[in-house]
Amino acid sequence: MRLGLFGGTFDPIHQGHIHLIQQILDRNMVDEVLVVPAGNPWMRSDGPIASAMDRLAMVELALSDLPARVKSRVGVCECEVRRSGPTYTIDTVEELYGSRPDVAIVIILGSDAAAQIDKWHRSAELRNLVEVLIIARDGEGLDIDALDLSSTKVRQELLTHHSVTGDIPANVLTYIKEHNLYAS
Repeated sequence: MRLGLFGGTFDPIHQGHIHLIQQILDRNMVDEVLVVPAGNPWMRSDGPIASAMDRLAMVELALSDLPARVKSRVGVCECEVRRSGPTYTIDTVEELYGSRPDVAIVIILGSDAAAQIDKWHRSAELRNLVEVLIIARDGEGLDIDALDLSSTKVRQELLTHHSVTGDIPANVLTYIKEHNLYAS
């Protein structure tokens, strides 16, 4: 079984992320997608705005609204938000192989992130353990008609009180408002 590992800060999760998950599954690139919110992403100069637990909750909410044909093939891995210290993908992969030795792990990356993979912690070991599926963003890779959307753009729209309706799932927007996230 091919398990797609889709990691990110998801600060917040948005329709571009959802679109990517649906496209990967619709094209049968993997059998299942495991969404992994990063705990403490060590390569970022600035940390996530929302807490790890808030980002995890938003991911779970967003995925709960997926169509049944997709939802049955998507899960959430809490391992990185529960792990203390810096978040390394190699640790997550090793943990997953420990609990699911029967899978082949495919890391799903945008072309921008893939360009940095050689800088990742224990990258050579990681690349020997997984297949990397590169999604075209600002470079080469699989073209999934990616949406022109980013978490940075969504946060900026929220800060300036512009509508993000359609950019993020409605239940995620409700969560953001109820928890006063990304507000000035």
